[in-house]
Amino acid sequence: MYQTIVTLKKGEGRVLKAGGMWVYDNEIASITGGYEDGDIVSIHDFDGYHMGVGFINSKSKITVRLMSRKKDTVINAAFIERRVRDAWEYRKQIIDTSSCRLIFGEADFLPGIVVDKFSDVLVVESLALGIDRWKLVIVEALKKVLAEDGISIRGVYERSDAKVRLQEGMERCKGYIGEPFDTKVEIVENGVKYMVDVEEGQKTGFFLDQKNNRAAIQRLCKGKKVLDCFTHTGSFALNAGIAGAESVLGVDASELAIEQARENAGLNRLEDRVRFECADVFALLPELEEQGEKFDVVILDPPAFTKARNSVKNAVKGYREINLRGLKLVREGGFLATCSCSHFMEPELFAKTIREAAQGARKRLRQVEFRTQAADHPILWAAEQSYYLKFYIFQVCGEG
Repeated sequence: MYQTIVTLKKGEGRVLKAGGMWVYDNEIASITGGYEDGDIVSIHDFDGYHMGVGFINSKSKITVRLMSRKKDTVINAAFIERRVRDAWEYRKQIIDTSSCRLIFGEADFLPGIVVDKFSDVLVVESLALGIDRWKLVIVEALKKVLAEDGISIRGVYERSDAKVRLQEGMERCKGYIGEPFDTKVEIVENGVKYMVDVEEGQKTGFFLDQKNNRAAIQRLCKGKKVLDCFTHTGSFALNAGIAGAESVLGVDASELAIEQARENAGLNRLEDRVRFECADVFALLPELEEQGEKFDVVILDPPAFTKARNSVKNAVKGYREINLRGLKLVREGGFLATCSCSHFMEPELFAKTIREAAQGARKRLRQVEFRTQAADHPILWAAEQSYYLKFYIFQVCGEG
């Protein structure tokens, strides 16, 4: 169907053959036929066996991203609409769609693009050259499919300003897709109101992936003293507050995030019980320990300490330190909620790091539950990068 053929080396394409979506530059034996980066190409095994079609980018280590395994597939607007429709039908079955991730890249078989819905606003993050050519088609398909369910989208904003675009030979960009609109959007999640700033907030404006994990901590917090570290715009802290916590302290190093967190506390009339402080968590926790502070619930939701395999060793030190400090502040019989949002911090390594932190703090841990990202961020087996969030709740016991 497509004239340009990417042929794999013998024995290569293991990720693709296992169900994944990527072909790396060092797996390719030859490329025959003319092409421009971003074009759709056919992928063949070393023996000529057809393996699928995808878009090519010679500037990227991920040289081909798969769009379909079917030989006769034509990538056009009708194909894109089918993918979008499938993604929406899936989400309607598994999650509250008032605000959710509509498209999660490879896990929705649209590699390299993310689309989040915040109430009646869409935010698009395009991270790969080939899919970038289709982003407007994807947006229009989403508007059409949502409209069929009576959902009208008042604005679309692009947040394709991640550094990873540079690795694709693309410029970073952000701005309106279509007419300008008010980029402050009020959403409700788990009964908590937030003002989301899709223009200036981190990534697409709000971290939807912790939706169910935030709900999970509510039942632990009634009447309790809670510490929420790396609070960002206050999401875990506000879930604790709405659940009836006696007092909540949320901490983050970003002044902008803390300002937004205070605004969100006001939206929920929780200013009397939930307060926020701008501070370096790594510096603050030892100070709280010295002051003899204890909390019934400590929540650790740090940013990804590693975004590459070669920095995992340093990330382990960061996770070990923050968990050790957090554990020392938990009153005996209290709870620690702790997570990692780095794909490269693999589940076994994260568990080992927490175990070491517990030993260092002389605490025993009883696992209450282990969770991952919300189901609107589906984990596609064989697409390892789609599994990134690990979330534990432990009861913290002394050594007696």
